Amino acid sequence: MQLKSYIQGRWFAGEGEVQQLRDATTGQVIASASSTGIDFKATLRYAREVGGPALRKLTFHERAALLKQLAKKLGEFKEEFYTLSYATGATKTDSWIDIDGGFGTLFAYASRGARELPNSKVYIDGDVESLSKNGTFVGQHICVPLEGAAVHINAFNFPVWGMLEKLAPTLLAGVPAIVKPATATSYLTELVVRRIVESGILPEGSLQLVCGSLGDLFDHLTCQDVVSFTGSAGTAQKLRTHHSIVAHSVRFISETDSINSCVLAEDARPGQPEFDLFVREVTREMTTKAGQKCTAIRKAIVPAAHADAVVEALKASLGKIVVGDPRLENVRMGPLAALSQRREVLGRISELRREAELITAERVDIAGGDLDHGAFVAPSLLYCREPRKAKALHHIEAFGPVCSVVPYESTTEAINFARLGEGSLVASVFTADDALATELVLGLAPLHGRLLVVNRDCAKESTGHGSPMPALVHGGPGRAGGGEEMGGIRGVMHYMQRTAIQGSPQTIAAVTGRWTRGAVQKDPGRHPFRKAFHELQIGDSLNSGEREVTLEDIEKFAALSGDTFYAHMDEEAAARNPLFGGRVAHGYFLVSAAAGLFVDPPYGPVLANYGIDRLRFVKPVKPGDRIKVRLTCKTKSLRVEKGYGEVAWDTEITNQNGEIVASYDVLTMVSEQPVN
Repeated sequence: MQLKSYIQGRWFAGEGEVQQLRDATTGQVIASASSTGIDFKATLRYAREVGGPALRKLTFHERAALLKQLAKKLGEFKEEFYTLSYATGATKTDSWIDIDGGFGTLFAYASRGARELPNSKVYIDGDVESLSKNGTFVGQHICVPLEGAAVHINAFNFPVWGMLEKLAPTLLAGVPAIVKPATATSYLTELVVRRIVESGILPEGSLQLVCGSLGDLFDHLTCQDVVSFTGSAGTAQKLRTHHSIVAHSVRFISETDSINSCVLAEDARPGQPEFDLFVREVTREMTTKAGQKCTAIRKAIVPAAHADAVVEALKASLGKIVVGDPRLENVRMGPLAALSQRREVLGRISELRREAELITAERVDIAGGDLDHGAFVAPSLLYCREPRKAKALHHIEAFGPVCSVVPYESTTEAINFARLGEGSLVASVFTADDALATELVLGLAPLHGRLLVVNRDCAKESTGHGSPMPALVHGGPGRAGGGEEMGGIRGVMHYMQRTAIQGSPQTIAAVTGRWTRGAVQKDPGRHPFRKAFHELQIGDSLNSGEREVTLEDIEKFAALSGDTFYAHMDEEAAARNPLFGGRVAHGYFLVSAAAGLFVDPPYGPVLANYGIDRLRFVKPVKPGDRIKVRLTCKTKSLRVEKGYGEVAWDTEITNQNGEIVASYDVLTMVSEQPVN
């Protein structure tokens, strides 16, 4: 079967010489791939001119809804994907990480997009910046989608998750993607893309697929394009120095292989829960996906006093791992993805053995599969007895089921051994001592993208050393590529342009769709709480009448709430407070009294008040002061399919002198339709 690329709205079979792709377990040819004949300049143009405009017509919430719909649809084909995934060497558990993990990332970004992004096409970054004395000239940062294409170059080890974890934030940002999976396992990616295309969920041009090389695509990149690469550090270095990347300052996000460490702290002795958890984690990281994870543990850094115990425990644990055909239920570890990978890993093990002793068997009996034609490598544990003299240990990664035990004499030395990798994606620490945890975390953080600290209290729910999470950044400094992916909405921002805009408050409000102080306050014609969501306009305002705050108010609120703090109830003590100089009203009484001034009591479109944001008490209110409220429609965000929208009201309480005493945002749910 020849794989096809999906470009410019059609499936295309490459011409000329093809690359044969083999089942990792049996070595049998199952597909071939070639991208020869693709016009990559036209492919980029199609993404920019067809996919980009279609995505940018949608709001963040509409794009989030597409991600959710896509995740649900792909779930219908899960068994089909699992069946083909076995050919990559993945066990069922491995496939769960790759396939279900990919779907989960789509769901996560769909949820975050709906919760954390506005139902608009512009992302407002931060607060308004005052740039003038009288507030008539202000600044605001906004983010808008880049008008190019995102080129995703993915690794062979996660043909589904690797695509979807990049695709989710890209599409949410409103940028079309050209996906180039690693050719060795591209048959699984192609199947997933086929199901995506058949679903018709995504706008045309928003997703294209290249099975094979990218030809001269890099020659046609511009400053509006983004390249996101996952793979070897060597390849990343070549790509980031391509003349188009350099000449046009093309954004280049790189996530590369790294030497990741797992540190057993000095307090975690044999017999302690953290010792056993450490052994379990190292074993899992060595054997999950046959160690073919950019986040896998390559150095197990352990107290020298416990090194022999660690080695024996790991040997015993690894000895229980059944290696073989991943289709068999009892198999815990399958082969590497390809014979070329096996040759490379075995070569790397040979290099490491110059500095460390291989303490597990070189060959392993397999359950099913073909030992000669399948890409099997035995779980390989090495022991470096003189790590202070070692060099290869800290710079050579065997991208397979390989880990080296590294003994240390002090916590400082453990930190130094981990840092010798010169930039890593992740490190983990196993300790029950929070002081040791703090020392290790602060020592490791500058050279690591993520740190996992495990003890007996969190182990049961820990997501593990090697599992990047959609909410957290995935990437690392130095050798790890210097880039970041995911990290919640941070990942979306990689595909957007941040721009500072300056002007009057009214102009800024018009551009952003968010009312800001100094902008026009509109007369809604009636109480704004009588207006349905679609009737409300940004800037609709209510200016209330006054209310005098009395000593009786303060004492009744204290009795009702139980808040009898001296500043409210003890005149003599309050007079000694340099901030107050006498009794003052409760801040929360002011918020309650303000609600009494602006609320419209009868049943109407406002369904609920679900919170208050940004509350600040600016100036104390004393008995005899008079307060009033200004309430202004600040932002609106329709909740698609829920029948209501969320409306934030900029609120100011002022005193009889016009001084602000409190400010905050009132958050309400407002019916989409008028209410009789």
